[in-house]
Amino acid sequence: MDYFRDIWFIENVFRPLLDVGILSFLIYQIYRLIAQTRAVQLLKGAFFLLIIYAVAFFFHLETLLWIMHSLATVLVIVVAIVFQPELRAIFTRIGRGDLFKLSTGANVEHIETVVNALEVLAGRKRGALIVFPRQVGLKNLIDNGTRLNAELSSSLIITIFGYDTPLHDGAAVVQGGRLISAGCFLPLSEQIDIRRSFGTRHRAALGMAEETDSVILVLSEETGALSLAYDANLHYDLSAKEVSRTLRNLLTAGGESAEDSEDISVAS
Repeated sequence: MDYFRDIWFIENVFRPLLDVGILSFLIYQIYRLIAQTRAVQLLKGAFFLLIIYAVAFFFHLETLLWIMHSLATVLVIVVAIVFQPELRAIFTRIGRGDLFKLSTGANVEHIETVVNALEVLAGRKRGALIVFPRQVGLKNLIDNGTRLNAELSSSLIITIFGYDTPLHDGAAVVQGGRLISAGCFLPLSEQIDIRRSFGTRHRAALGMAEETDSVILVLSEETGALSLAYDANLHYDLSAKEVSRTLRNLLTAGGESAEDSEDISVAS
């Protein structure tokens, strides 16, 4: 009797709860990935079209149903083209296991070293571009620059970006308390709604954030504004405290999640 009771519990209680629990977890994690890119607009648009289709189906609006059926294939192709950078970022993050991996483990002292250096450079009206890798490897990017593998220090960053050296035009890659490479050229953004006033550094930072999960710190040479690019978004004109806090949240093992850093402005 106990055996059959156990079978009934597994079949009618445990398995449905396990099924719903796993499905809910996956839906939530996928939504987190989507919400961190512009593809959240795609999700809202798809939900709106679903409502229209439900209304047309319920009231038997044959003409509207025929149009929606005819355009379904075309819409899928258009969405794949328009949101190609966002979809690529989502599948890249799923492929590297972002559903289960939460932290990257950077050092707070290293973050303050970089931010202090950029504050000095801002006073000198010099620009800078710093890349902080997370989970996606950047070997090709590092190889296209000049490998330094030097101990990270504010003076080194100021030397690279504070003078017209061969390395000051590209980006520097900082990881694990070391300045790995400098003079690296980043891919430019494919977004069409970016501010026209943004220069090459900002477009390169946003392009890098679209293709990888890196966090990119930008210092504008013209205005001295600090900006951060990550998760396919550019957060413009931040204070040094905002930059430090956001970098700690995104890079350190004990930091908050990326969603908790979304109270800073997004440039468009």
